[in-house]
Amino acid sequence: MSEFIIVFRETLEATLIVGIIYMVLIKNSLNNVLKKVWLGVVSAIFASIGIAFLVLNLKNTFGNNSYQSLFEGIFIYLTAIFIYYVIFWLSQHISDTKELEQKTVHSLSISSWGIFLLVFFAILREGFETVIFLISSFSMHGSFSYTGFILGMVLAIIIGYGIVIQGKKVPLKRLFQVTTLCLVFIASGMLAYGTHEIEEYLVKSNKIQESQIMRPWNILKPQDTIHHNQFKFIYSYNEQKNKYIHFLHDKGNVGVFLKGFLGYNSNPNYLEFIIWLVSLLFGFNLWRRVYYPKQKPVMAT
Repeated sequence: MSEFIIVFRETLEATLIVGIIYMVLIKNSLNNVLKKVWLGVVSAIFASIGIAFLVLNLKNTFGNNSYQSLFEGIFIYLTAIFIYYVIFWLSQHISDTKELEQKTVHSLSISSWGIFLLVFFAILREGFETVIFLISSFSMHGSFSYTGFILGMVLAIIIGYGIVIQGKKVPLKRLFQVTTLCLVFIASGMLAYGTHEIEEYLVKSNKIQESQIMRPWNILKPQDTIHHNQFKFIYSYNEQKNKYIHFLHDKGNVGVFLKGFLGYNSNPNYLEFIIWLVSLLFGFNLWRRVYYPKQKPVMAT
């Protein structure tokens, strides 16, 4: 789910950027410059792949020592903060058509390579964001949805093409409004998971004891057997752990989806739960201010 939302949003932004620049060049009969646009797109994609390998190597370097959980926690914290920056500041400027058209004209006044650089860095930024978000998402879930990745990319390209090239009327503001709200939930879940990883580091390094950690609830512990007075259909058997898992446990049939989208943890500590709740309220408030700003009162003349 998170892969679909992240890739869909970032690809849609990238598609709109390329589409707007493409239309400016076509309107000005500058078809000969289009090669620089596609060269910028392809170069940015390869550069993004290079960044992905670099970040993964850096992550794996730290992931093979005793500081793995601490590094995971800090990395996911930084990613969540970066998400807030992206969705509440950059996203307000990325869809400014007039500003992008002005940048295109200005780049053309320098040289055709100015268009290449404009496209390259715009797409590279989207690629960098996608890489960071997806790596953090993978760290949280331990799995990757290629289906969500591909569907998000294809759908975004189709919508972007329809808007820019075909002139289709699509409620673009509503799309960004919904995906931004989804990213608010994802970012809050990342902050909660980052807190969980830092706690794990502190326990493994004997800085705190597991028994000292207070938790608001822990009612969904995996069980060795199911008692006769329990509903069997709400449990599934985990062969790896030889345990019965409640469907609302974060590894259960329903809980695993809640974890993927909301950062749900069926056994959080108090700090983890409070950070999740506060960050969610903070993000929702920012989202509401961006998309539902208060109207200034009109002064009577």
